[in-house]
Amino acid sequence: MSAYVMDSQLFGDQFSTAEMREIFSDRMTVQKWLDVEAALSRAEAEAGIIPVEAADEILRVADADLYDLTAMKDEMDRTSHPIIPLVRAMDEKCRGSHGGYVHWGATTQDIMDTGQILQIKEAWSVIRCDVEKLVDVLTVLAESHKTTIMAGRTHGQQAQPITFGYKVAVWLDELRRHQDRMSSASERLFVGQFSGAVGSMAALGVSGLVIQGRMMELLELKQPTICWHVARDTMAEAAAVLAMLTGSIGKIAHEIFMLQKSEIAELEEPMPAGKVGSSTMPHKRNPAICETIVALARVAKGCLIQAYENLIAEHERDKIGLQAEREYVSRLHALTHSAVRKMILVSTALNVHPENMRRNLEITEGLLLSEAVMMALAPIMGRQEAHEVIYNIVQKAAIDGVGMKDSLLASSDVTSKLNEMEIENILDPTVYTGLCEHFVDRVLKS
Repeated sequence: MSAYVMDSQLFGDQFSTAEMREIFSDRMTVQKWLDVEAALSRAEAEAGIIPVEAADEILRVADADLYDLTAMKDEMDRTSHPIIPLVRAMDEKCRGSHGGYVHWGATTQDIMDTGQILQIKEAWSVIRCDVEKLVDVLTVLAESHKTTIMAGRTHGQQAQPITFGYKVAVWLDELRRHQDRMSSASERLFVGQFSGAVGSMAALGVSGLVIQGRMMELLELKQPTICWHVARDTMAEAAAVLAMLTGSIGKIAHEIFMLQKSEIAELEEPMPAGKVGSSTMPHKRNPAICETIVALARVAKGCLIQAYENLIAEHERDKIGLQAEREYVSRLHALTHSAVRKMILVSTALNVHPENMRRNLEITEGLLLSEAVMMALAPIMGRQEAHEVIYNIVQKAAIDGVGMKDSLLASSDVTSKLNEMEIENILDPTVYTGLCEHFVDRVLKS
């Protein structure tokens, strides 16, 4: 296994996706640095700061495939610097003296920050697209099971009847909020960086602002109001949004995991032919995908520590935070996208068992409709007295193992107010799902 599981040939697809590995690959990282250097030179040429011919030559060599990454890595080790090896290699590849204009007025972090933002922007585009696919799948699931009755559970115990569509609609509404968060965070996140050594633009002066604006226009990023070398709040916000998204998907996976237990068997993740649950127990139908998603959510949460620690930085520049970002940014995006992809797979072919949902509603023999009975009696004897009467009946019924209907019929406090037919109607779980269907419709229409 590789040192990082996302790079493992065996386990990589469980903790990442091919798209995220490509976006955050070494070659793509170098390409984004080159894109930034090329945009900078073009903006400076248009402003008359460097020759147009130099900008053209810099653009010509701004192709990562032209560079030996092994040699670049050796130079990084020798110089203890990430960008100097690239700048020197670009200089060597430029014809004539044009290489002397590479990196004009920039500092290392300008290139690396902006390059990283370009990678994140690309990654978010992929993640957002797949979150939309997941939302579409859950929309269909909520609509198709809007009236599929099941037991609602609180504190791990049966509480009141709900519908499965209602449960899915809660998931759906939560994911839509994460979509809103990603959109909102994007406004603050996709901002480039170019301001020089301490952020003062001293090397270029007022013309630097024009260059900065044009540079960001070429890169399709926003122009910063001021340098953000040591202001990592947007990076922390981005990490929080991704961790929350992954956490919500983990919650959905955990719910499916819980409802797939043999004794409940209301849901089951896809079990295609050939999927094996156990090396020793052939009968096992384990929720392996959901278990992995929950693990992804737990690991993703850990990235927040690094992101939040980076809010504290020294003076006008600090490499400590940048090193930490290099470690967690790609990993967090990989974990998030893997969770989204896996949940699409699970929810698209989710096995729903309405017959087991209905069977489980009968386990307590009507006790989960205690509130329904209480509310029927409340207008007659008052809410508090009704609660006391029903409380005593159902607690005894639970201990004695007697069904709700028989327990109610054995109580004169109840039969003096309600007849047998009325009691039977109250104990019909299908009429006590409240506004579940209405709430599903509200979510679907929102």
